[in-house]
Amino acid sequence: MVKLFLAGLALAAPAVLFAQAAPKAPAAQPVTLVIESFIARETVDAKGAKTKGLFPTDRALPGEAIVYILKYANVGKVPLPVEVNNNVPNGVEFTGVAEAWASVSIDGGKTFGPLSSFKVKKPDGTFRAAIPRDVTSVRWKPAQPVAPGTSGRYIYYGLVK
Repeated sequence: MVKLFLAGLALAAPAVLFAQAAPKAPAAQPVTLVIESFIARETVDAKGAKTKGLFPTDRALPGEAIVYILKYANVGKVPLPVEVNNNVPNGVEFTGVAEAWASVSIDGGKTFGPLSSFKVKKPDGTFRAAIPRDVTSVRWKPAQPVAPGTSGRYIYYGLVK
């Protein structure tokens, strides 16, 4: 199993990539992973027309929407099962994920599943359903191996705290 840790841009979380190599696969890293983060902002031009766009995260303000894009590519010669785990950065509140089949964790990546499967213990000892702000990590584990020469991306969303 191959692990790749990435230190991202400002407000970007490190991602971990697991790729199980086929027998006799080359020792070189067969899968690449790049993480990018953007602030989603609305701009107004001189005529007053509003446009939404993605901008660098160098000046993120509390309450602004942030978008994380994790780009992967199988640059090897064999199909590989791939698993990508990404921690939600401190200072960011998770709000959602583009891929409905992705799983989440509310315990720092120890367990993953659908958000609806988790409960959070309240101070009075009772439990409540987990909500997006409880999410600490996101996992993408596609059912099929990633074919050689194939690339794609995973996306999740948050708010700057």
